[in-house]
Amino acid sequence: MNGISVEHDGAVLRIRLDRPEKLNAVDTPMLDELSARLSDAAADDAVRAVLLTGAGRAFCSGGDLTGGDTAGAAEAANRVVRAIVELPKPVVAGVHGAAVGFGCPLALACDLVVATPSAYFQLAFVRVGLMPDGGASALLPELIGRARTARMAMTAERVSAATAFEWGMVSHIASENDYESLLEDVLQSVACGPTLSFGWTKRALAAATLGGLEAVQAVEAQGQLALIDTADFREGARAFRERRTPNFRGH
Repeated sequence: MNGISVEHDGAVLRIRLDRPEKLNAVDTPMLDELSARLSDAAADDAVRAVLLTGAGRAFCSGGDLTGGDTAGAAEAANRVVRAIVELPKPVVAGVHGAAVGFGCPLALACDLVVATPSAYFQLAFVRVGLMPDGGASALLPELIGRARTARMAMTAERVSAATAFEWGMVSHIASENDYESLLEDVLQSVACGPTLSFGWTKRALAAATLGGLEAVQAVEAQGQLALIDTADFREGARAFRERRTPNFRGH
């Protein structure tokens, strides 16, 4: 289903980003499908928790810069993040490998994040002449502060799972051997918990920390629209496809 696999497993809706050949890079149809599945979860009383994972070697490598189905992707990405934040049920992310570009705010929008030691988080937008999107500019400062967010956004530094846990980006870090069991334990603990309590808790936390999410996303979307018309973005995209370092000129 447009790069998304879904499994109903008792009280859990398991959603998997399923484009392993592209490290689960997202395009607009994939983002729209993800929003639709999250909307289904919100409306289905049988679903008490949602699991979000990625197939293959990565969680999500960001936007698909090699495909052509990306018209409206920035707004579609924003809708996905808001759907996760507003879903009145716990959303657990299982992150292994890359959570890069949009994959970073996609994971961090979830209520609980279980990461393997090999997982890493990266705002790689600057490497192609773009800026963070999906609400990263709201989510990350609340978790790690403005200085560390600027460091990630402006240097495209990879943040390891261990550092992400130390900084407060993820809730759980597993060993490679117990990742699956820890992820399942966390998932089942919320799937069997007081769903209404979780919903109100999410609502209060969002009010306390993400009241400006939509306004920030609007600025991000405006910025991305301006930046995709620049020579630097065109050079960055060419360099990405050609696997070389871009030669930015500042225009």
